[in-house]
Amino acid sequence: MNVPELIDIFLDAEAYGVVGASVNRDKYGNKVLRCYIQNGYRVIPVNPKEKEIEGMPCVASVMDLPDEVKSISVITPPAITEKVVEMAARKGIKNIWMQPGAQSDRAVELCRQNGINAIADGSCILVVLRYHEE
Repeated sequence: MNVPELIDIFLDAEAYGVVGASVNRDKYGNKVLRCYIQNGYRVIPVNPKEKEIEGMPCVASVMDLPDEVKSISVITPPAITEKVVEMAARKGIKNIWMQPGAQSDRAVELCRQNGINAIADGSCILVVLRYHEE
């Protein structure tokens, strides 16, 4: 499949997780979260250090996401992304979008081995969903 098809599959989810969500509005982990909100998607921030981000309850780990979350955006350093993919596979996540800078060859290979649709070609959800600063 080509990347636009992979993106369509990713975006056909009931709910989304943002792993690496941040309270800092200048960080991409916050911008990606707000991008989902701007586009009317149901989204859950994931950050082990925060209880709430952008007024929404935050979960500590991928393992704490509700079962209806099948797509996650990952905005973490590559070594953390690899651990996130391992957890996502155990949790039954079907789609992972590694934002630019989060991807690694190992993370992509782990997705492939676990049948997870991976977007890790440098595509950015902020561009695809036309994020804008408020």
